[in-house]
Amino acid sequence: MLLFQDVVDETQLGEFASEEKTLSVIDLIFNGGTGSILIISVLFVMLAVAMYIYFERLLAIKAASKIDKNFMNQIRDHITGGKIEAAKILCAQTDSPVARLVEKGISRIGKPLDDINTAIENAGTLEVYKLEKNVSVLATVAGAAPMIGFLGTVIGMILAFHQMATSGGQAEMGALASGIYTAMTTTVAGLVVGIIAYVGYNHLVNRTDKVIHKMEANATEFLDLLSEPA
Repeated sequence: MLLFQDVVDETQLGEFASEEKTLSVIDLIFNGGTGSILIISVLFVMLAVAMYIYFERLLAIKAASKIDKNFMNQIRDHITGGKIEAAKILCAQTDSPVARLVEKGISRIGKPLDDINTAIENAGTLEVYKLEKNVSVLATVAGAAPMIGFLGTVIGMILAFHQMATSGGQAEMGALASGIYTAMTTTVAGLVVGIIAYVGYNHLVNRTDKVIHKMEANATEFLDLLSEPA
């Protein structure tokens, strides 16, 4: 009977220990004090801004990359046939960076080829600026979020050691450990936000580079068209 009672007691102690070790993310956030909650809130706002910019730019870049494969063939036919106005109308009806570059070049037909090339390059710079709008914010979040999270951890550690110093060395280790690992959650949150922003930034840069390459290829094709002998 005593042996059975000991087994029951050990089982209950095991369950109690298991319950003590269980801690949700919400508990970690709200048990960290005002400073931890404030920093986590700032990181949450940064994550929301980063996600908004990522999806907004992704849709914009995806739309900019779409262009009819026969667009340049139609431009070639219009130019070689002397239908300059028809080529302009086609460009105006096509909402893409490539079409706007070609339209800028068509509007300069009759001038020296260097002037046309310069006009296309200037228009291309403006289009690239539009594509990269607010993307630098993602890079800022990727760099700043981990530092903000680490700042929260440092503040939490300072408060924990301050508690130890003011208690005359009699501070409970359980309370100190709780404060320390709760403070560490800000670093984890900062790293999570930073990694998400970093991956999103690099993905957008990669997609933007593909659109820029397509713009350069079509601009070169248009200039080659103008260089062909009549």
